[in-house]
Amino acid sequence: MKVFQIGLAVTLMVGAMAFAGDAAALKKDDKIIMLGDSITQGGGGPKGYITVVQNTLNEKHKDLGIKVINKGISGNKVGNLQARLQKDVLDLKPNLVFIYIGINDVWHWDMGKGKGTTKEDFEAGLKDIIGKIKGVGARVILCTPSVIGEKTDGTNKQDKMLAEYADISRKVAKDEGLTLCDLSKAFWDYLKEHNKENKEKGVLTGDRVHLNEAGNKLVAETMLKALE
Repeated sequence: MKVFQIGLAVTLMVGAMAFAGDAAALKKDDKIIMLGDSITQGGGGPKGYITVVQNTLNEKHKDLGIKVINKGISGNKVGNLQARLQKDVLDLKPNLVFIYIGINDVWHWDMGKGKGTTKEDFEAGLKDIIGKIKGVGARVILCTPSVIGEKTDGTNKQDKMLAEYADISRKVAKDEGLTLCDLSKAFWDYLKEHNKENKEKGVLTGDRVHLNEAGNKLVAETMLKALE
């Protein structure tokens, strides 16, 4: 148990990197928006990561009255976030926004649901969203996309492309002076330790993408680390 706890602590420490100290101390009545796709949408369940984050903040900061708002919509790519940013984010006057996007931007190249997002459009879309959120005085924490398949031998079909999009998110976070919540690294560090059987799913996800209880816990803990 102690070995597991130490390993998880190291994973979380490297998974949430502050390039410019953007995640300042939380304040009274802060409004945090979780912006993303179906992974975010599912995070509002009883054991979802958004619920865990909200409950943990309530316990740690009882006097602040922090509110965490779920703005995840299934199938969303960066372009969808841009299209609904005003209504779902800016009009709500948040203090902080977590952006957790990229899975569908990669996955939709192969799913027959229309094209994915080019690397150039992914980077430009993230920068556009971040600029507009900053423009209303809110802070941003940018997450790298997590996984599409949990096999640790490099044979998940989208591994290479997903790693490239994660690198784009890292670059954007650095360029924009944001705190990076590196879920990609957190997931792979965890899977290398806990998926010795090279399972395609079932360790952190239920279906290769959407989080199970352990995946939700890992995301929540990594996000909470980014808030410190």
